[in-house]
Amino acid sequence: MTQFDDREKAEERKFATKEEAEFKANARRNKLVGLWAAELLGLDGDKANAYATSLVVEDLKEAGEQDVINKLKSDFAAAKIEVSDHQIEREMAKSLEQARSELGA
Repeated sequence: MTQFDDREKAEERKFATKEEAEFKANARRNKLVGLWAAELLGLDGDKANAYATSLVVEDLKEAGEQDVINKLKSDFAAAKIEVSDHQIEREMAKSLEQARSELGA
């Protein structure tokens, strides 16, 4: 194997590791946001955890975070709870930062 092949494989491993860490951080962020939203929706215990898990699953449906935002907005609207887009975005950013910190990313 040449040095070029070695470097290429090392870069591929580095990229894969980075992508995996980002995937885990996003999943953790969604769980944290889900717990925040569950509290606003009046859910606790197993119901809160199930709701938070549903956001993790929701994010797997399509690329990006818009599917999670749409679910949150829909659920808040259905419960007649006013939460602005800015509040959701701020909570998602805060939760992503916390998730990355927890995961050491």
